[in-house]
Amino acid sequence: MGLGLKRNEVRLVSHDATWGKLFQETKKDLVENTEFKEHQIEHIGSTAIKDIQAKPILDMLVGVQSMDRDLTPLEKELRSCGFYRLKVEKENEVVFAKFTDKTFEVKTQYIHLTPYQGELWNNLIYYRDYLNENEAARKEYEQLKVGFASKQNEGIEAYTDMKETFVKAVLATREKDA
Repeated sequence: MGLGLKRNEVRLVSHDATWGKLFQETKKDLVENTEFKEHQIEHIGSTAIKDIQAKPILDMLVGVQSMDRDLTPLEKELRSCGFYRLKVEKENEVVFAKFTDKTFEVKTQYIHLTPYQGELWNNLIYYRDYLNENEAARKEYEQLKVGFASKQNEGIEAYTDMKETFVKAVLATREKDA
């Protein structure tokens, strides 16, 4: 099953066993062609969660020691792997995307560059692991996503906002366990 979504598109597909393999291929490419080591690259997002429908885009978490540095050399390395920096402004995060072709219309993969083992890194890993270990939470999350996607096929910001309360509730379990 092919990866890719157009700008602002919201579309879910059944879980695809090849997503993990595609992630491993991309991870290998990044390790061979950038400064990153294997432990700095994680598969996150719904394609990393077993047995749920997901947007057909691979999300990867890539950790750096510090965001307080010139990212230009790193951007060049990532571009050699087909990733381009997006104009997304987030605290402690820079987002890159890979596209199907030079029209830059359809994104297939994201890299979320953030401090390694920082708060965002730890939250994203916890969230992925929690859903993979908790079937009831995983199914609830899937139903939220399916409910939204069944009503509209675009509006990625609204889609993300819709999931926020659920995500915060899951992360609150981490704080409780700490």
